Amino acid sequence: MVDIKPTATSTLPPLGTGPYRKRLGVLALVATFGGLLFGYDTGVINGALLPMKQELGLTNLTEGVVTSSLLFGAAIGAMLGGRIADGWGRRKTIILLAVTFFVGTLTCVFAPAFGVMVVGRVLLGLAVGGASTVVPVFLAELAPYEIRGSLSGRNELMIVIGQLAAFVVNAIIGTLWGEGNGVWRVMLAVCALPAIALFIGMLRVPESPRWLASKGRNDEALAVLGQIRSKERAVAELDDIKRTNDLEAKIQRVSGWRTLLGNKWLIRIVLIGAGIGVAQQLTGINSIMYYGQTVLIESGFQQSAALIANIAPGVIAVIGGVIAIANMERINRRTTLILGYSLTTVCHFLIGIASITLPAGNPARPWVILFLVVAFVGSMQTFLNIATWVILSEIFPTQIRALGMGIAVFCLWIANAFLGLYFPSIVAATGITGTFFGFAIVGVLALFFIWKFVPESRGRTLEEVEEGVTTGNIFTVPDKKARR
Repeated sequence: MVDIKPTATSTLPPLGTGPYRKRLGVLALVATFGGLLFGYDTGVINGALLPMKQELGLTNLTEGVVTSSLLFGAAIGAMLGGRIADGWGRRKTIILLAVTFFVGTLTCVFAPAFGVMVVGRVLLGLAVGGASTVVPVFLAELAPYEIRGSLSGRNELMIVIGQLAAFVVNAIIGTLWGEGNGVWRVMLAVCALPAIALFIGMLRVPESPRWLASKGRNDEALAVLGQIRSKERAVAELDDIKRTNDLEAKIQRVSGWRTLLGNKWLIRIVLIGAGIGVAQQLTGINSIMYYGQTVLIESGFQQSAALIANIAPGVIAVIGGVIAIANMERINRRTTLILGYSLTTVCHFLIGIASITLPAGNPARPWVILFLVVAFVGSMQTFLNIATWVILSEIFPTQIRALGMGIAVFCLWIANAFLGLYFPSIVAATGITGTFFGFAIVGVLALFFIWKFVPESRGRTLEEVEEGVTTGNIFTVPDKKARR
């Protein structure tokens, strides 16, 4: 794999400034409410789980089922969301997801028993998985290539804001209501508000111009581009899109699975995308987000103190996300991932070492482990999470973009789901020491994978990335323009 240092290579007119830049920001904000819902729904279980466990009489196994049912649903939602978005459009699919978020929330809030709760969590999972596929694709297809990384990265920032909001809401409600009296239902109910906001907002948002052009609706595509680009840039960009679509049409006249399976380079990029997604999950980041309170209790905090201390990783996640967005147009994607996996792997080893050298009962133990968990989450959010979602939104060609994203995110959620299902049992069996040493070994393997196989996409238009992927050049040949 040749490491490429790309710069802006397109001959498009400059992006410039004007009211269209503000319009683009508003559209991105509305769409990223899907990320906010993603974050809240995955984070709220962190504080709601213990009182829910007591009220519904959950065992370690059923506790894992309640947590992971959302994740298995998300894996299915990622695949379904991608297919629906390719055929039905990005905008309509996000509206459907908003409705699913709302229905799933109400089902969980009013669940009388374990079985109904699982149904509600699966519904939420379908929505979360669909949002994790469709929203990044929608943002990438709206964004100019010069700011695509920072604009697409806003979705991941909204995810961690949603998780932080869940941690704060849990702490406030848990403090005010106590640990009983259905407090977890109130925690879950808050999610209905951003679901309503996403539904109303998306009714006023236009369709993706690249999706419209892929369906031959070029006049509509130009009208949308005219809202978020200067007139000259909109025309030139649509010409680029049409030229790429025409080239693809000559090479392959079908889309979806037959297009994917008919091109070895497309198969390779989908496998790479799946590997990126699985590697991100096997850092254990979402285990911290789902079971952070459990980990802190295991390290020595009391239950109420752990609920409050759990806010710290949420805060650092948002700070790291802001830094990551600022760096997305400054540092290559591959460099960012390599830095991230190096730092998180070191944190994993240190957490494992700390849990050995500071035995249970040592007053320093909980604070040292909390510090290292916060360092791990900060490294993850600053270098890995946003970069992962941005790369996944960039590397797939238009004809299979939502499908490829769906496959990659399906694999991501399956890894997440199994980890969520078995994490309580793993911690119970091996403690913090074995758990985090295991994450560290996976981190070393992830570093090799990124260095060897992941291509660079920064500084290229989606059309340039698409040409490189479909021909295989992006994997083996440095872009001459990019090397200047």
